[in-house]
Amino acid sequence: MNETLRLLCYWIGLALLTAATVSIAGGARPPWPQLGVIALAVAKAWLIIDGFMELRRAPRAWRLLLLAWPFAMAAGVLLAGYLPGR
Repeated sequence: MNETLRLLCYWIGLALLTAATVSIAGGARPPWPQLGVIALAVAKAWLIIDGFMELRRAPRAWRLLLLAWPFAMAAGVLLAGYLPGR
């Protein structure tokens, strides 16, 4: 696939995920909007890491390290929501 077309597809994917995030955030009752937004944020991070940073062909350790970061942040956000005193 042409490099420009591939990047355009990634960009369209990111735009669609952003639109889905906005539509979810204004809809249902908690905790579903938060879970949906977090899941979409992880998906966007995956697209950025694999597509724009072009790490899909990088050494496995680098790719796993960078893909672990959005999952760690999502877990931190979810855990912070269940802390007492909130």
